[in-house]
Formats: sequence, structure tokens, C-alpha cells
Amino acid sequence: MRAFVFPGQGAQTIGMGRDLADTYPDAKAIFDEVDDALGEKLSTLIWEGEQDTLTLTQNAQPALMATSLAVMAALKSEGVGVDAASFVAGHSLGEYSALAAAGAISVSDTARLLRARGLAMQEAVPVGVGAMAALLGLDFETVQAVAAEAAGDEVCQAANDNDPGQVVVSGHKAAVERAVDLAKERGAKRAVLLPVSAPFHCALMEPAAEAMAVALDSVEIQRPSVPLVANVRANAESDPTTIRSLLVEQVTGSVRWRESVSYMGAQGVTEIWEVGAGKALSGMIRRINRDIATRAIGTAADVKAAADALNA
Repeated sequence: MRAFVFPGQGAQTIGMGRDLADTYPDAKAIFDEVDDALGEKLSTLIWEGEQDTLTLTQNAQPALMATSLAVMAALKSEGVGVDAASFVAGHSLGEYSALAAAGAISVSDTARLLRARGLAMQEAVPVGVGAMAALLGLDFETVQAVAAEAAGDEVCQAANDNDPGQVVVSGHKAAVERAVDLAKERGAKRAVLLPVSAPFHCALMEPAAEAMAVALDSVEIQRPSVPLVANVRANAESDPTTIRSLLVEQVTGSVRWRESVSYMGAQGVTEIWEVGAGKALSGMIRRINRDIATRAIGTAADVKAAADALNA
């Protein structure tokens, strides 16, 4: 049994997806559709722009989705559709890519939603007020306790439960800095502030959640052709009304990636394909469950190799 998973912010690189567009007309069509939906040449930024501009949240989110969907279009050209998977899942914004791949949201609507999401998340908290930090070598329960102690009368939450030894905290900058110090005292192998522009997946993102509730209300969501393993519940969901609600909840809620991968493994998944830019999720998956084989697919050569392996 196989699952397709889709990366989140941080995986973006200049040039991603270009060889897909050059090799597969259907992949090029995805980038064209995203450009049309946004009314700008995002593809030019992705392939020829500056990394700092691409990394801006409002650009990185639709750009990563476009690249993931271009991989899916290329795979389909090689005879591998989303129905080759039993589940789809995505890390944070990757959840939107997963839903678009499974036909629940159109590519154009997904691009516009992610542009709105990126802007709303950036604007929710003034620059410098919030922060995020990766705490390595502590389990989730310990990090939750560290975050609660560090919070005081501010916000500090476990934002991303990535794998058994990597949890990210998010909140007010001073509280997150306290969490870094506390984590080191509790035996963390490493505890470092992350170079992010806003404190994602915590209560400070409530204005962004409200904005996304409005944006999502104007978009049609179909039943996905493959069940989504949702970030905030770490189990499978296919009901469009529930998915709409979960996408709003996701803005302030924890990304339960470790539990999501464990859930898929418990359902019989033995292979997970990381669809899009980078290989970060594959590394997390191997640390969560070594019995699950991983394959990262981000280039035309990766697509051909994956299709050949599946059709062999």
C-alpha cells in the first residue's frame, strides 16, 4: 500500500520544477494555470527569481503547490495517477497540494487560497513579535511541557510534531527563546531559532485562521478521490465539510506529522512517495517508521524512475 505526501514551506528553491515543465507539457500547463489564477508570472520567479523573494510566505506557498502538482501531472503522463495511492497527506501548506492532487480543490482555487493564506499568515503578527524554534532530541510530551512552562502569560505551543526527535515550537519571541533555554536544560541535543518571518501554527495565527475561513467559504471542495490524512487529526478524512473546517483549524493547530505517518503505517502503508520539492519529509518518515520505504520525486528523472519502478 502506498501514500503520496506533499512538502511544506522551507523546501522552495529557485529552478524547482523547470525540467518538469520542459519535459512534460501537462506539467507546464500546471504552472501556466497557477500564473493565470494569480494574475502574475509566478513561474518566472520560481525559475529565474531571487531566493529571498521566492521564500516570502505569499510566494513560497503557491510555488511549492505548483511544483508538487506539476510532478503529479508528469506522473499521470507516465501512467501513474493519484489512484496509485491509498492516502494523501501534506505538511502544513502541503495539505492543500494533497487535496488538489486528489481532485478536492481545483488548481486555480488552490493557488488563490495559498496566496491568501500566505498573506494572512504574514500579516497576522508584526515582524519581530513572534518566533519559531526547532527542539531536537526531546519527545513531543516533553516539548509540550517545556512550551507550557516557557509561555507564562504569552503564547508558546508545540507547532510541528515532525518526528520522534524533532518538535518545533511557536509563539511570542521571548517565550520561544525561553523554551530554547529550557529545552537545553532538559537535555535537548539542539535547540535553535528558525529563520521564519512569522510564528506559524499557534494561537497568534488566529487572525489568519479567520481570514482563511472567509476564503474557504467561497471555494468549492469536492470529496477527494483518495482519503486525506489531516494534519490536525492524524487520521483519514474525506468529507468536504469536515475538510473545510480542518483547513481553518490547521492555521493555529499543531501539524501532527509523526502521528500521521504512524497512522498510515498502521493502515498498511509500506511505501510513501514525497511529491514535489526537496526530501525533508522522506527523512522524517524514515525516522518515524523504518519499515516504510520512501521515494522523493521532484524532477523529470525522478518521475520516470518512479513510473518505471511501479510499472515493472
